[in-house]
Amino acid sequence: MVIDKAELRGMSRAERHELAALLAELDEPAATARQREPVRPDPYRIDPVLARERPLALLVSAGCCVVLAGWIVLLAATLPHQFDAHHWRAVWVNFDVFLLAAFAVTAWAIWRQRQVLILLLVLIGTMLCCDAWFDVGTSLATNGLWISLLTAVFAELPLAFLAFAGARRLLRATVAAGILAGAHAGATADGAIPAGEWGRSCAGQSLRRAPLAGLGLDEALPRRRARHGRQAA
Repeated sequence: MVIDKAELRGMSRAERHELAALLAELDEPAATARQREPVRPDPYRIDPVLARERPLALLVSAGCCVVLAGWIVLLAATLPHQFDAHHWRAVWVNFDVFLLAAFAVTAWAIWRQRQVLILLLVLIGTMLCCDAWFDVGTSLATNGLWISLLTAVFAELPLAFLAFAGARRLLRATVAAGILAGAHAGATADGAIPAGEWGRSCAGQSLRRAPLAGLGLDEALPRRRARHGRQAA
């Protein structure tokens, strides 16, 4: 049943007020739920170039999955169970040298508070997982199996988890406070960056030079730096 305008005009003032209160009461839960929902701006709206490149990236990723799946099947059918590897010592020594360099650069990025720290943490976590995987895999049926298992469980994998967790926290805070929040504001007055250009302007910065979370982000900065940033603003 739908009330038309004639019926509304025929109601008394008290009846109309009662009807308005009932409609407001029915709409209140939905409005309250909308207010409680977190704001989730679209990253593809921040940088329109990302929206145009997304289909190509999806196609390349799906193609890699198909090719890699076929390659895995081929390797499983043709690779021998045993193989004498050449330059074994050089391979592992060089890997540990690269891992040492990654830790050194990560320490520098933490000290200098650079955004590249996020990528370095992901790199270190990946290298540690690979180290644990190949250590255990190549020591099966050997006397060094238990040493490889112990170092993987109590050293390499926990450090990798901490690296991934740190990168995730910094990335979420950077996106929320730096790119998404700033673009959602959409300020365009007096030299402010338009929403459509926000992502491109941030992406154009050198990660080696850009401060951690460049345009804000008190969560990932020491309190001294955070207070200084708020005072400067």
